[in-house]
Amino acid sequence: MSHKRMPKRKAAIAVGGVAALGAAALLLPNAMASQDKGTAATGTVRPLKATDATTLAAQLKQSLGGQFAGSYYDSAKRQLVVNAVGDGDAVARAKSAGAVVRQVENSTADLQSAAKTLRTKAAIPGTAWAVDPRTNKVIVSADSTVTGAKWDRLESTVDGLGSGTATLKKTGGTFKTFVSGGDAIFSQVQGGNVRCSLGFNVTASDGSPAFLTAGHCGVAAKQWSDSETGQPLATVDQATFPGEGDFSLVKYDDPATAAPSEVNAGNGQIVQITQAAEATVGSAVFRMGSTTGLHDGQVTGLDATVNFQSETDPNGVDTVTGLIQTDVCAEPGDSGGSLFTQEGAAIGLTSGGSGDCTSGGETFFQPVTAALAATGATLGDGGAGAGDQAGAGDEAGAGDQAGAGDEAGAGDQAGGDQIGGGADDQAGAGAGADDQAGAGADEQGAAADQQGTKHHGRSGQRGGTSSLTGSN
Repeated sequence: MSHKRMPKRKAAIAVGGVAALGAAALLLPNAMASQDKGTAATGTVRPLKATDATTLAAQLKQSLGGQFAGSYYDSAKRQLVVNAVGDGDAVARAKSAGAVVRQVENSTADLQSAAKTLRTKAAIPGTAWAVDPRTNKVIVSADSTVTGAKWDRLESTVDGLGSGTATLKKTGGTFKTFVSGGDAIFSQVQGGNVRCSLGFNVTASDGSPAFLTAGHCGVAAKQWSDSETGQPLATVDQATFPGEGDFSLVKYDDPATAAPSEVNAGNGQIVQITQAAEATVGSAVFRMGSTTGLHDGQVTGLDATVNFQSETDPNGVDTVTGLIQTDVCAEPGDSGGSLFTQEGAAIGLTSGGSGDCTSGGETFFQPVTAALAATGATLGDGGAGAGDQAGAGDEAGAGDQAGAGDEAGAGDQAGGDQIGGGADDQAGAGAGADDQAGAGADEQGAAADQQGTKHHGRSGQRGGTSSLTGSN
């Protein structure tokens, strides 16, 4: 979702000017959800900014080793909460480091085992599960299509895991990829157009400019344009879907394309993307999509598995693993769009989910760190890549999220943390071009014309309601 604004004559994949983010800010839910049987043991607990909590979580994950059972950020109290199995010197050090330590029953291995059982016995279209460190459980969701014998099978499997390990819930709508609709990137395929959203501009391992988007977009079409009838401007280099992720690396056809690392958040504000980071449960995040624009919410689960109904086999299932679960809404056309933090950390790429931006829903995202690691790409013009994340370098990659929500994302924002105020001061390697009008956008486009370069960026937006402005 990186973008910079360009006049339409120069616009390439994704469209957009930049403007100050959105209308009224949405208040994020309290990250301190029910803790079930976990008990909090506090030492010298200290308030932390979200980014500092991220760094501490990564350190404590390493020091606790097998005792680490996930962590999350309590944005209301500005505290890092770490789950631990057992006690000992490592736990004492975690307390003295300033974290709240909760003694929990389920280890990372326990939760990974539960997820494996679900994958073996209950990979039913319309189901999903993710680890929630706030409850120290695997939360299993079933959409409206899971009824009758399918529901009985799922319920029996969850019951077999034990009430202390997993919880089953119904969710509205149906789980689906958000591949159609929108106005960002287009491809001509047999039977019509495919439309998705550009995620983040990156530099491919060979040094060429490229961008990340959803894997199911890259599987659906090979070449992409900035308009329904325009000439292709970028070609899919790698695509993964279904399986261990949902991401594509798409290279711009013109090697001279400028692909700076920014997100056009709409209404006049550009967010500089300075690093890629892991997600943290409880952290505030923003999603930008070509259909619905800017929306915010919080991370609710990690290492999510989603079983989409196959679009090619009526009796098949497309299972995707290693995703981030959130309560941020999305709709068709938002696929591939950017999930990021207020401080400019790239977190995820929109995969799919249920509901819409009127009634709400659950949405799942491909972790950016895992996509970078798999493709060998780096952010923007050689910006922070999969192994260079501030505060999250030890956790880059899908495997590091497995199981108990061992998350440490740089940029786990509290609801009021600011990306806008600090974003302009952060050095980011460049961004994309949107077709939206924004103050000063034409001047940027004119300058680019004079230099003979094209700025490619992320999708435009319609109807976003969130704002990135806030105070630190």
